[in-house]
Amino acid sequence: FTALLLSLSLSDLLTMLSVVLGIIFVLLKVVQFYQERKKLIKALEAFPGPPKHWLYGHNHLITSDTMLNQIVSWGEEYPYAFPRWFGPVLPSLIIHHPEYAKSILGRTDGKPNVPYKFLVPWIGQGLLILNGTKWFQHRKLLTPAFHYDVLKSYVDLMSDSVKVMLVRITTPATFTFHNSDYYIRAVYDLSYLVSNRVQTFSFKDIFYDLTRKGHEFQNACKLAHTHTDKVIKERKMLLSSEKELGKIQKKRHLDFLDILLCTKDANGVGLSDEDLRAEVDTFMFEGHDTTASGISWLLYCLSLYPEYQQRCREEIQGILGDRDTIEWEDLGKMTYTTMCIKESLRLFPPVPAVSRCLSKSVTFSDGRSLPVGLNIFAIHRNRDVWEDPEVYDPLRFSPENSAQRHSHAFLPFSAGSRNCIGQQFAMNEMKVALALTLLRFKLCPDPSKPPRLLPQLILRSSNGIHLHLRKIH
Repeated sequence: FTALLLSLSLSDLLTMLSVVLGIIFVLLKVVQFYQERKKLIKALEAFPGPPKHWLYGHNHLITSDTMLNQIVSWGEEYPYAFPRWFGPVLPSLIIHHPEYAKSILGRTDGKPNVPYKFLVPWIGQGLLILNGTKWFQHRKLLTPAFHYDVLKSYVDLMSDSVKVMLVRITTPATFTFHNSDYYIRAVYDLSYLVSNRVQTFSFKDIFYDLTRKGHEFQNACKLAHTHTDKVIKERKMLLSSEKELGKIQKKRHLDFLDILLCTKDANGVGLSDEDLRAEVDTFMFEGHDTTASGISWLLYCLSLYPEYQQRCREEIQGILGDRDTIEWEDLGKMTYTTMCIKESLRLFPPVPAVSRCLSKSVTFSDGRSLPVGLNIFAIHRNRDVWEDPEVYDPLRFSPENSAQRHSHAFLPFSAGSRNCIGQQFAMNEMKVALALTLLRFKLCPDPSKPPRLLPQLILRSSNGIHLHLRKIH
């Protein structure tokens, strides 16, 4: 053996050494993976759950059409939380009780878990994905964009946008294709592809990128980024004019993109181009797709309950009188309408689940501990928390009923320090959209096309949400 080594050249020896070190590295990784998995399986023993397949985990028991109802059903059988396996090696603890939710929300440690880490090529390291010090920095920089007085300035714009939408709905000839429609299509495709990737447990980028769906994902990312880059470029060009920059800086409150471009931290440093794009991508996605889902399900709920719909309409008519435009002061007066919106968000939360891989395991109120995920949809339909949870009842959110409820029973915008930074913006948008729609139309369901729940990143219907709109004269 010594003679063999002496006969080898230096390059041969280096190659052999590299191979040996590579094998040792792989073996160490295998041992590390085995030890971590063994530890995880041991921890999961504290949480009974549905039987799993050795290869598929629970994926073979769940389809996109049955997923949410299956999670709720398992939740009734396994209280508080149960393990959900994505294939043979990746589990997530599904939390479906507010007491457990309270234990984890508000923590900012950890990193994005499946499916959120799959969003990074699309939305980058923005507020949704970030953690630690950088998350705190970005949250602090972005909070002024959602200040009370900034939100006031958007009400007129929301009102005008809804009016345009209602005209387009009632006048098919006005439906034209806009550049932004490419972006909307891209967002829909990306949401589907990320959700599909979780279901098929295609977790390694190096393999996924070579597949047909991987190529579709990359192409959709390019379309979304093209739209985002265009928005940023146009605003930067506007700000490059000293006259326009002066106008913007004189505004009492800047809008979201102004703040991103102009804000500086304590050291006078602004967002890098990479951070800027990530935040714009994040809010372009979170700011329109979630609210679109919320408004759609809200209109559907009220179409099913004409008595609740009429009571909302009468409340809005009483507030507006002869006006057909919403003002800031009107929003706080819509008490019954707000209850209807919240009940719709309970039954159909736009974001049905959130997930993070915490850097430290959490210990729950009953002493059990494990890294976790959170299923908002299941919490909102937990029979231990909500009486007749499948029934749409706006009075659940009357002041007296809300006062008696667990603080973490209703989580459409999550809770704690990582809650949705734009939740008040979203609520305002839903109020404006509903108010102006009910002033003009009576909503009726289409019994021939009931919606089929489709849980992707955003809660959708696989066959759309079909309503009949009848003009009110």
